[in-house]
Amino acid sequence: MPHLEAVNSAPHRADVWNVSNAHCLAQYQILAEAEPDLLVRVLNLFALQFLTPEQVNVQRMDDLLSIDIVMGGFSWHRAQVIAEKLRNLISVCSVNLQNADSAWDGRAQAAG
Repeated sequence: MPHLEAVNSAPHRADVWNVSNAHCLAQYQILAEAEPDLLVRVLNLFALQFLTPEQVNVQRMDDLLSIDIVMGGFSWHRAQVIAEKLRNLISVCSVNLQNADSAWDGRAQAAG
């Protein structure tokens, strides 16, 4: 029988879903085809994560919807994952994700 050897395990990967991670204020800018159920499908991706938007603005431009969502209380990694899920929705043309915290800091520094 072979001798037992110590197993060297790889260092643990950071838990990006941990609630103690730094939270950000994410701003989503979504352009999509104007479908009757699209807004519900978009907001459902946040509801499934038990997240409530701080601000939602929807504007119809002919056959397109422009949706702006400001969401806080989650990590930047989770914001990026939700952005990818939004991009995979049928009828969504584009998704732009920005860290509204850094944009706010930049505006405050320019004003001050």
